[in-house]
Amino acid sequence: MPLGAELSGGQGSPKGGTLKPVSQGSSISNRWLAGTGRRSHAALCLTVAAIGVAMAQAGAQAPSQRPSGEAVIQGTVQDSTGKRIDGAAVHLEKPGEGARDATTDAAGVFTLHSLALGTYTLRAEKSGLRSKPSLVIIVMPAEQERVDLVIEDGAKTQAGSSPAKPPSALAMEFADKPDFTVAGVTDWSAAGGHGSDTSLRTSEALARETLTLRPDSTEQGVSDSPRPHSADAGSESELQKALAAAPGSFAANRALGMFYLNQGNYRAAIPPLDASWQIDPANDDNEYELALALKRAGDVAISRQHVEKLLTHHDTADLHRLAGELDEAAGDPLAAVHEFERAARLDPNELNYFEWGSELLLHRAVLQAEDVFRTGTQSFPNSVRLLTALGSALFAAAKYDEAAESLCHASDLDPASSDPYLFMGKIQTAAPSPLPCIEVRLERFAAAEPDNSLANYFYAMAVWKERGQPADPAAWQQAAALLKKAVAIDVKCADAYLQLGILYSLQNSYENAIDNYSKAIGANPGLAEAHYRLGVAYDRIGELAKAKREFQLHDELKQQQAAEVERERRAVKQFLVAGQPTYPVAH
Repeated sequence: MPLGAELSGGQGSPKGGTLKPVSQGSSISNRWLAGTGRRSHAALCLTVAAIGVAMAQAGAQAPSQRPSGEAVIQGTVQDSTGKRIDGAAVHLEKPGEGARDATTDAAGVFTLHSLALGTYTLRAEKSGLRSKPSLVIIVMPAEQERVDLVIEDGAKTQAGSSPAKPPSALAMEFADKPDFTVAGVTDWSAAGGHGSDTSLRTSEALARETLTLRPDSTEQGVSDSPRPHSADAGSESELQKALAAAPGSFAANRALGMFYLNQGNYRAAIPPLDASWQIDPANDDNEYELALALKRAGDVAISRQHVEKLLTHHDTADLHRLAGELDEAAGDPLAAVHEFERAARLDPNELNYFEWGSELLLHRAVLQAEDVFRTGTQSFPNSVRLLTALGSALFAAAKYDEAAESLCHASDLDPASSDPYLFMGKIQTAAPSPLPCIEVRLERFAAAEPDNSLANYFYAMAVWKERGQPADPAAWQQAAALLKKAVAIDVKCADAYLQLGILYSLQNSYENAIDNYSKAIGANPGLAEAHYRLGVAYDRIGELAKAKREFQLHDELKQQQAAEVERERRAVKQFLVAGQPTYPVAH
């Protein structure tokens, strides 16, 4: 099958041949993309603030011989496609002081060291083109800041940059929106979070959950699914026999490799696909399949090498999307987001909107992610995936009612999909007040999946939040019954035990509360709130020594968890958007 249509003016790899490591998949011809595999929605009860995924941050090494204790700013200068630019002038300015200058080396890297504490403005330029200024704050003497600057496209293209955009890309310029430039990355800062710590942690967890909305590798009818294996291609044993009879055959090697690729046996797919590539390196479809197998097997660098080669011949959206996923896995989110943007501009389909918006949301460019998802839903109003992702972005922006409406609309479009329900259950639990439309949808979820522990738990929380304050005996009975059903289905549902304990405490039934708090801790010893509430219940019945012990455990867990949350936040770089905030300004 031929590659997707080539676009004129698309020659040249936007990465300039630089080898970079991987991420999650994509395809050349709108046929395949790496599926991450959908998470199971079996009755697993997890706390709203789920443990995050640490992402390795790759970058150029600091100079090996520099005085200890000095602050350093290091980074790269790139064009809008992510290609690094050598010989670019970099200017660092501090109010009241003179400018410091540097020049990027052959790899597009610059370094500024021996810096004092304070606030700086950083920008780059070459051949009359400039980056937008980036704000850098040095707060520690030995701090090492990584900032990547993007020189914006202009009427002319400087030497060494990517060629002009092809005509089809020029036609797709998003006249109204999205219109922004991700100009760099920085470490996480507390600025930009809204609401309580519970809401902030929930929004961070939902940003990670949004990534799991990528289609499963077996799902058909979407552009990122593997190509179905032909029914007449033969069984594994037949394909192996055919290859044994003709080991030098391109067709025999590729047929067996594709069989394993479609079966999800990526490690087994690599040798025959590599052999067929060695036989016919000009077959780009086969090389893409090899790159896909390598990526899914975790061989990031080799996969990236093949993608770079393909990009020199085909400036297609699918290849840029795959390159973006490889960059994200390699710890280069700035390059990744530019690849995803390029893919969306070349082919503004539902998947490309989703990938671009998800990357922005993961790296806390919340307003920009909302912009991309909203634009995507305007073009694809029946996309449950985009509406669910939009709900996640709206919640992160503290637009709670709008988030609920987006998720409710998604669940109405596909009542059988559990994703919108799970997202709305989490935002309802974390939101400061009841949200519109959610209770009736979660009631539908619990009715459709009566044996799903989470369905019963989230519906119980919605009932209590909507009708339990001030205390309503009927709401208490209904919520308690749903929570008891949740723990009967899944004895590890710590959150449901915790909420049952809270309900009993409201009735001063401390023995029942203690029993449920203890079961919550048994299911999840790290559930700090359960230890605290258990301490309160022991205090109420005069068990002061036990109460003191639970309070101590609570304090120790909170301290440990705060350090872990901080570590996770620091591990995920935050995008800097030129001239725009990433969160709404709090009032």
